[in-house]
Amino acid sequence: MPTVRFIAYKETLNRKPKHFSTPTVRVSEYYGSHVFNHKAMREFMTKVAFESINDAIEKGTKISREIADQAASAMKSWAISKGSTHYTHWFQPLTGTTAEKHDSFFEPDGEGSAIEKFNGSMLIQQEPDASSFPNGGIRNTFEARGYTAWDPTSPAFVMGTTLCIPTIFVSYTGEALDNKTPLLRALQTVDQSATAVCKYFDKNINKVHSTLGWEQEYFLVDTALFNARPDLVQTGRALLGHAPAKGQQLEDHYFGSIPERVIQFMREVEYEARILGVPIKTRHNEVAPGQFEFAPVFEEANVAVDHNSLFVDLLDKVARRHDFRVLAHEKPFAGINGSGKHNNWSLATNTGVNLLSPSKTPKSNLMFLTFFINTIKAVHDHADLLRASIASAGNDHRLGANEAPPAIISIFIGSQLSQVLDELESIESGKLSPEKKTELKLNVVGKIPEILLDNTDRNRTSPFAFTGNKFEFRAVGSASNCAQSMTVLNMIVSDQLVQFKNQVDGLINGGMKKDDAIFNVLKEYIKASKNIRFEGDGYGEAWRKEAEKRGLANVPDTPRALDAYVTKKSIALFEKTKVMSKVEAVARHEIMLDEYFMKIQIESRVLGDIAGNHIVPTAIRYQNLLLDNVQRLKNILDDETYNEVAKEQLDMIKMISKRISKILADKESMIQARREANKIEDARKRAVAYCDKVRPYFDAIRYEVDKLEMVVDDEYWPLPKFREMLFTR
Repeated sequence: MPTVRFIAYKETLNRKPKHFSTPTVRVSEYYGSHVFNHKAMREFMTKVAFESINDAIEKGTKISREIADQAASAMKSWAISKGSTHYTHWFQPLTGTTAEKHDSFFEPDGEGSAIEKFNGSMLIQQEPDASSFPNGGIRNTFEARGYTAWDPTSPAFVMGTTLCIPTIFVSYTGEALDNKTPLLRALQTVDQSATAVCKYFDKNINKVHSTLGWEQEYFLVDTALFNARPDLVQTGRALLGHAPAKGQQLEDHYFGSIPERVIQFMREVEYEARILGVPIKTRHNEVAPGQFEFAPVFEEANVAVDHNSLFVDLLDKVARRHDFRVLAHEKPFAGINGSGKHNNWSLATNTGVNLLSPSKTPKSNLMFLTFFINTIKAVHDHADLLRASIASAGNDHRLGANEAPPAIISIFIGSQLSQVLDELESIESGKLSPEKKTELKLNVVGKIPEILLDNTDRNRTSPFAFTGNKFEFRAVGSASNCAQSMTVLNMIVSDQLVQFKNQVDGLINGGMKKDDAIFNVLKEYIKASKNIRFEGDGYGEAWRKEAEKRGLANVPDTPRALDAYVTKKSIALFEKTKVMSKVEAVARHEIMLDEYFMKIQIESRVLGDIAGNHIVPTAIRYQNLLLDNVQRLKNILDDETYNEVAKEQLDMIKMISKRISKILADKESMIQARREANKIEDARKRAVAYCDKVRPYFDAIRYEVDKLEMVVDDEYWPLPKFREMLFTR
């Protein structure tokens, strides 16, 4: 009788691509058609309402109740014209996913009929209860009030028949219970501090936006094979499985021809994303077999974060329609590359200037160097917090493996820019002579565009690399919400820029010329942050030893990395920048620790279940088959012949028996370690116990199971194998 595995595999082999017919019109004609953007606002709103909402978006002005009612009426009319019957406040709780509660526009009028109702109060604020979301002790379960509040800076959109309104999510007492609220605060503070520094160079700059371009890597697995793997269903990764003979070593999948079934899926994803205003630009095969990537055009960071969360949801929905399942886990398969969510970050002004893009003039390049060097200094001073912002149980498997940056935070800027900084560092402190100032501006600062022309390559082993006109934070995990890393990055850069301006102003007030003051402070920062710069191979053991000499932290696991959230230094920074209060920071720390331990706990339970209920019984059945065969040989052969021909089978029986015993023993030890860890009440100690005492059994059990996979009859093996899941089309 065929196993579930073979039934699933046969089903995948018989799949034919589901054709998706894209509209015959150009993308520009339907892009953003389901977004309540400026075009829709102009069409459905009065001029007064439009200008008021636009001022709220651009200047942060308050929206009156009258204008809110007008906006709600316009939004409802537009949404109904798109087929909407419901609306929802769409938010991002601290689960890492999105949340929504749908309410109908339908409202009985008391006379046997009904109307579609949606007013300003419904738009601006809702009370979704949402008491079961993580809160880190900010509120008790019986104190269920949590409020969602409209974020007008991120446009509403229609998905299916529901109007989705991006919102923040806060407690009754005002503490943030989501990922968006701290991000908005960080974006506001970096706008203020960056704009103040820009005034040194251009008085016309009155606003600075943080920009983000994310790259989303993911795996696709056929639905039938996915459903036949309990570990994929419940944890998002394969806890067991031997690497296939052919993996990624030939590098033939990377940028290869996209399989027909996958390209049909990608085309529908692109269409669905584009009508929702997600500017998807790039699609391609990634390094590992079964791995792919999408990437959009840069956007303002808040909108980009919303779009990534929306896009991940879209990936899953569209994949199911094509009989695929998306694996967003950072390391779903051992032995091949995992997935990241590279965050390409920069700062842009209202005048259209990218502050991290060199220009043709020395003046503009001095502004570039100012923001470039301050970013390096910020990362140097708060590397621990940046590391904590990308910490997760999944990312622990990826960081430091031979496909992703190590857990050591360092910055790659390229040899030519390193030379520029070395030259700036070599200038003497104090006032510059006119000749020296001219030399610096023309010979160093003025040559940066030429230098960067041939210096745009990336060091893929660096977690934070400069790539010509942006920094690429490559260490972010594929399943992470971009808001976490973008909140920390924008906050630390903002604080650094405030320190820079205070120091420069102090020198200017002391009688120093502005350019002299800027050069002197930048020189100090270059010297102070030099240890964080590294141009070599981040994968090697040599770098770990060198990093230790430099005093750079290497924290490979999540529970200890998260400590950075609650140090005195970090708490002071959160409060100083008003990005988070101490209560909010401590709550997040506890939530992330709980999430870590629960994920390891779930993986442990799933692993124990599969090992005990799937693998061991299968191995015993196969062992019995061998025993039966050996006994039959003994019955028909003389002792000498028997001993000669049965030796290998007897050795195999012994080997299988030993591996079964080891699996069962490690399983029981893992369960006991889990029981002991569960008794610990302190969140950090419990997470550390799961990390140090429970997790090590994963590799021990896996090793024995994977060895059995290579000897047990293929027809007996109960789980789809890597060679089937990774190469099925």
